[in-house]
Amino acid sequence: MTIESTGTPILYLGFTLLVTVLLAVDFFVLKAQGAHRVSVKEAAAWSVVWIAISLVFGGWLWWYLDGRFGREVANEEALEYLTGYLIEKSLAVDNVFVWITLFNFFAVPAEFQKRVLLYGVLGAIVMRAVLIYVGAMLLAQFHWILYVFGLFLVLTGVKMLVFAKHEPDLEKNPVLRWMRGHVKITNEYHGEKFFVLKEGVRYATPMFVVLALVEVTDLIFAVDSIPAIFAVTTDPFIVFTSNIFAILGLRAMYFLLVDMAERFHLLKYGLAVILMFIGAKMLLLDVYKIPVGIALGSVGLILLVSVAASLVISRRSGPEAEVRH
Repeated sequence: MTIESTGTPILYLGFTLLVTVLLAVDFFVLKAQGAHRVSVKEAAAWSVVWIAISLVFGGWLWWYLDGRFGREVANEEALEYLTGYLIEKSLAVDNVFVWITLFNFFAVPAEFQKRVLLYGVLGAIVMRAVLIYVGAMLLAQFHWILYVFGLFLVLTGVKMLVFAKHEPDLEKNPVLRWMRGHVKITNEYHGEKFFVLKEGVRYATPMFVVLALVEVTDLIFAVDSIPAIFAVTTDPFIVFTSNIFAILGLRAMYFLLVDMAERFHLLKYGLAVILMFIGAKMLLLDVYKIPVGIALGSVGLILLVSVAASLVISRRSGPEAEVRH
């Protein structure tokens, strides 16, 4: 099986430079603003910016492919990009919920969270790039890997559905337990520092512990989400670009949802259904190929229903909760 890619070395280089510039601007803005609590208004503005950049790139990709390969290829590839972006963006919400749990558990001051997430996003980009490359190489050699990916997604979706109400017990986290047993860690935060020297001995701060756990969760969610996009397209360039753009807006999404996570309590069920749907799409690939447009509409509908249901139920239970209180 040979995977055809719309990407050329120049396109990959250009996209890498674009992402580097965007991250540099983001880092410069972060440094200029200093440690501060991110407001919902600021988070919403950045979310709009990242989504707009992603859509503009999608429009440019369509224009480029239309001129080089024709309208049919351009329409197909652009739709795959948009579908992949929506899937990865929606699955990233569960990643954000775990970040919220982590920051609450370690009582990370709000003004320090932005820096941790910047490094977390950088790590996520590197890990996903590696996993996408490995996944593309495997698919190029073994078509049956698609069925493994599909079964994995279905089982992951079922597990997410069953444990949707289960809160992770961080005290039993193996990474945290290992760090506590092998790394000298201070009991208090030292600003935004990851390491400090105390009497000539280097200590890790709780900020470093949080960063390490953020990176581990990024890896876990990458393993879950990368197979999902291969159900939409096997074009490595489309997989890579849509995935990276979905990741770039994660930090803004976190600050947008951090104070509203409880209001979207049914979203996890929607994400579980999306995983099972995408997994089923993969398993049925050689029996019936679900059109990308239908996949896009289905994912969008599932998200819309789960968000709307969450808001309706939250609104109805709100007054009752206040009366009980």
